[in-house]
Amino acid sequence: MKVVGIDEAGRGPVIGPLVIVGSMIEESKMDKLKELGVKDSKLITPKKRQILYKKILELTENHILIIEPKEIDEVLESDTLNLNWLEAIKSAEIINVLKPEKAILDCPSPNIKAYEDYVRKHLIDKATPLHCEHKADVNHVIVGAASILAKVTRDNIIEELKKKYGDFGPGYSSNPITQKYVEANFEKHPEIFRRTWATWKNHDNKKNQKNLDEF
Repeated sequence: MKVVGIDEAGRGPVIGPLVIVGSMIEESKMDKLKELGVKDSKLITPKKRQILYKKILELTENHILIIEPKEIDEVLESDTLNLNWLEAIKSAEIINVLKPEKAILDCPSPNIKAYEDYVRKHLIDKATPLHCEHKADVNHVIVGAASILAKVTRDNIIEELKKKYGDFGPGYSSNPITQKYVEANFEKHPEIFRRTWATWKNHDNKKNQKNLDEF
């Protein structure tokens, strides 16, 4: 039986893309991932993640989606979608491409049943067995594999962005380096920012207020 695990990296940052990955393997080969030490990416050092990344690619079939800030903003500005539904739609896209016999998803929504139903609505094969679970990346090695691929893929993209745009820290709103970078560059590089995030909006609002004060 071919089993796919799906996980993401980069839901929270104000800078950079969201990466969602599906990793698929024959259930009989799952122990090979365990023997390598595959687990949730947050429990592994960056160096070990890079090593495992290559080995996971050799052992599994994968589909990697990179969702840029512009697409995230368009979803959050719509009346019908949110970040959870975006992740569900992209997860269904991964399942439709890989065609597993079972899919295990790390569920971002507090309502697991509603999330599962929403994913299934977007499947070509509605009968595909789905298992949605909080902390699936911790509890299922194949989801852990997906989490490693997602994290390393995003980290590599972030390093390339820093070469081009300068050091913006980890990209999270709570980080002082990121805060200073957003303040200094929020208008200069619209393609790397999530403009629906409060951090970006606050600076934009301050700029608009300043312009009004000049009248």
